[in-house]
Amino acid sequence: MHVTDAHVESHRLRLSGRHAVLEVSCPLPGVLRVRHAPVSSEIGFLHPVLPDKRSWAVVAEGGHALMVERDGERVRVTAEGASLEVDAESGTWRFMDAQGRELARCVDVSGDVQAEYPMSRHRARLTLRAPDGERYLGFGEKVGPLDKRGMHFTFWNTDVVPHHPDTDPLYQSIPFFVGLREGIAWGFFLDESWRSEVDVALADASRLAWESWGPELDCYLFAGPGPADVVRKYAALTGRPPLPPLWSLGAQQSRWGYENAQDIRGVIEGYRRRDLPLDCVYLDIDYMDGYKVWTWDNARYPDPAGLAREAAAQGVRLVPIIDPALKLEAGWSVYEDAKAREYLVRYDRGGVLVGEVWPRPAVFPDLTRPEVQRWWGGLHRDFVTMGMAGFWNDMNEPSCFAVQPDVGILTLTSERAEGMGKVEGKTLPYDARHGDKRHLEVHNVYALGMAKGAFEGLRELRPEARPFLLTRAGFAGIQRYSAVWTGDNSSHWTQLETSLPMLMGLGLAAVAHTGVDIPGFIGRANGELLVRWMQTGTFYPLMRNHAGKGTSPQEPWRFGEPYLTLARAALERRYRLLPTLYTLMHEASETGLAPLRPLLMEAPGDAEAVGAFDQFLFGRDLLVAPVVRPGQTKRLAYLPAGTWLEWPGLERTGEVREGGRHVIADGPLDTVPVWLRAGGVVALTRPAMHTTDANWKHLEWHVHAGPEVHGRLYEDAGDGYGESRLTALRGGVTDGVLRLERSETGTLARVRTEETVRVYGLKSVSQVTGARAHRFENGVLELQVAAGWTRLEVRGPGVP
Repeated sequence: MHVTDAHVESHRLRLSGRHAVLEVSCPLPGVLRVRHAPVSSEIGFLHPVLPDKRSWAVVAEGGHALMVERDGERVRVTAEGASLEVDAESGTWRFMDAQGRELARCVDVSGDVQAEYPMSRHRARLTLRAPDGERYLGFGEKVGPLDKRGMHFTFWNTDVVPHHPDTDPLYQSIPFFVGLREGIAWGFFLDESWRSEVDVALADASRLAWESWGPELDCYLFAGPGPADVVRKYAALTGRPPLPPLWSLGAQQSRWGYENAQDIRGVIEGYRRRDLPLDCVYLDIDYMDGYKVWTWDNARYPDPAGLAREAAAQGVRLVPIIDPALKLEAGWSVYEDAKAREYLVRYDRGGVLVGEVWPRPAVFPDLTRPEVQRWWGGLHRDFVTMGMAGFWNDMNEPSCFAVQPDVGILTLTSERAEGMGKVEGKTLPYDARHGDKRHLEVHNVYALGMAKGAFEGLRELRPEARPFLLTRAGFAGIQRYSAVWTGDNSSHWTQLETSLPMLMGLGLAAVAHTGVDIPGFIGRANGELLVRWMQTGTFYPLMRNHAGKGTSPQEPWRFGEPYLTLARAALERRYRLLPTLYTLMHEASETGLAPLRPLLMEAPGDAEAVGAFDQFLFGRDLLVAPVVRPGQTKRLAYLPAGTWLEWPGLERTGEVREGGRHVIADGPLDTVPVWLRAGGVVALTRPAMHTTDANWKHLEWHVHAGPEVHGRLYEDAGDGYGESRLTALRGGVTDGVLRLERSETGTLARVRTEETVRVYGLKSVSQVTGARAHRFENGVLELQVAAGWTRLEVRGPGVP
């Protein structure tokens, strides 16, 4: 790209040459948008002016002022928090932070167009320098360790049954990563819904290469300096996740194979008889009449509303599965309405595309169009009226087992076009028509449109309640609407281990409400795997037991003792942890930071922390290293810099250890290794059979004394948009005195009269001020305090 013209506006710079265009803007402080059109002259009509481009992912509006300077062949664009230096001869660039540090360097941009029938073939390529030692983290729902250097990925939402530790592509496409070099982080987001691929320094160890099958490369560059800073900016650009209803953080049970209402009653009774906490049961496709979505099989489910009321009386919500494919059945109102409104995906020739999923034949609503999304949202009305609490979006890649062929019209050479009807995976053909767009362009955002329609419809139909959606497929921005689970995994130990980097990768893309099927969707788990998976799943934001039809039942009691008792303990631990998890989900709604985080979020300059993919931080202060391999009763764990208290299972306390080293943790079958950081605070409550509200009647603060102490607790009704209260704990140890101060904001009335504060890390205590009562045993100071306490002071020579 040889720049022949520069058009400068207050908020945008456009550099153009004979064939190519590059635009630079600043949507947010520390974020630059660099829009490349390497073959602009061949794809548009107004070159060098680029047409407006609809983003499915970006929600940030407006632009920040730019300062543009030119020095020979260099054009420098400076905005708040970042700058870009463009080579006017080649169109390549260097991205720098406010301190002038080079974060990223583009070394090549190219593209081509090949005229074909029924649609032209596009390729747009961008290559980044991959310096030695730079780590590449994230990429959404992808396999492998945290650092994806040396891997190759395709972004094409794909129905995979089952997936394995090396399977790619999977169900979600989120083309965003965090680069990390010498403790400094930056981010890259390719805002293209087209099928794309990235080679992460695999073919060439010095290059990271993207290729989009569209005509452009619309890139967003994020300055750090820390990984958390990059994630916050990405979330501000693409949207932060909403706070989910509290019940969706409780234990969930599902199975493809609960065939009737009596099965649903039975599984709820099975939980309750065994004193197992439960908040939600899912209804899989067997509830439908002939697999027609939005219908009920009246023989199997004669009274869905009554069933919902029965479940609610046990503290359990019902969540039915919703698939996008509609049965092509003359006279069925949903199909006839979609057909009459011309809301269905079409062949290239123009007729309605016909395929096969669970219904056969099947047609597909075009959920990429806003008017179809609104229509789809309205279809939830009857289910909402019946008392269905949430909705489970599945098969929404979209999955299609077979497509009735459309041979198409003849080309200019009087032959059928070779690319006609090409299908990649179990889905729709590349050339299928979605309004004025092709499936190749909008395939990856189909599920995003489905979730958007459902979420916005539920906000209208039930404005007093927060929507709960769970989706299999998605694109960047899916966090605005839905929780995500990682699809059809297997009951293998490797899948338990790899669930952690997969969920952390989603979390780096601000997808906060995530989980995997426990203890695997396909295969046969044993009792040890169930227990270890439930111990790990205690800390998944979404904790769901799910299994496929034709597999052995795997509700917690199916494995006998001692596994039932250990599974119960894991569930009770989950419910004790809900005040902290709910607070972390609230934090995610404000910042985009997910509860389940890689160690590198707090230790970006620590190579050992960056490489620790089988352990994680729960928030900032809890470090969890679950046992994820069979037969092991000990495991190696890495503690980053700091002081850490052994706190296995959030119960008994052990040694205080200095970080920056590996330790051997005890992990017998009844134990999940956990550590609490010095200065960290965790809020716990008592276990319960189900959630009620998040205005906790019983509350325990667990504090590891340190030079600085910080803690938070968010409380509200557990649903809706009413009053809330945010409590902050601050303080620390200075001059041998531990001081803690508590402050509140919000108008939610307090329902408890007393709280318990447990302080760890003390050797002795001589005086306590501000508590109703206290006792000090085995290094633990337990304080009984009024619920409205504001200040505590602990003195003693043993205070660190």
